[in-house]
Amino acid sequence: MPRFDRFLDIRRDAHSSELLARGGGLEAHSVLQRAGFIAVVRLHETYHRAPAGLTQGDESRLATDAVARLRAAGYHVDCDADFDAQARPASYLPLGASVARLAERIREATTTDEEADALTELIAAHDGVLAALDEVLTATADFHDGLGQAADLHVARRLRHLSEEHLRVIRTDLADTRNALADRHTPHPGRSRCIGEVPVTERERSAVCACPPPPRTLLAPPPPVAAALRR
Repeated sequence: MPRFDRFLDIRRDAHSSELLARGGGLEAHSVLQRAGFIAVVRLHETYHRAPAGLTQGDESRLATDAVARLRAAGYHVDCDADFDAQARPASYLPLGASVARLAERIREATTTDEEADALTELIAAHDGVLAALDEVLTATADFHDGLGQAADLHVARRLRHLSEEHLRVIRTDLADTRNALADRHTPHPGRSRCIGEVPVTERERSAVCACPPPPRTLLAPPPPVAAALRR
């Protein structure tokens, strides 16, 4: 059965002539954003439009580039004939992939030391992920300071507030969590790394490892019957 989040439409709206991209999941939305589209979030749908102020030629180049990128990533794209692209540009791992790898390390961690090592990459004072995010927020605030409109100064203040207050709280809490884990030096009781060896005392001849069976999932009790239904 085909996955419907692998299908997209990129066309000019028949009524407004606005360039719109519809369909796809989060990965496709990231591709569209990198191509230059702007996400429009609605209650029942998220779609993408071209930035304001582009010429029709600029919009066509934007759409053609997006079609090529999406098809290179394995998406099925229906589009206006003007946007049909045969090119398949090379794709590279985005910067966020290295941060996502930290999440994999955390999910795979079997000891508090392994967990602490992964969190260190987030909270390292000089070159951790959150320190880099702080630099990005500050640099973006500095950029808005010089744009010249009153709203730009408000955005700059808001970005500095996010950095100095919200991000500081996240860094502090995660640093405390990491330090507490680094002091414990204990295995996680619910996780173990399978070594693929069967001990000589194993009774089951079909066993391929010494890992214990997964814990049983207890079924939740049924909700109580309403008094009115018991009458």
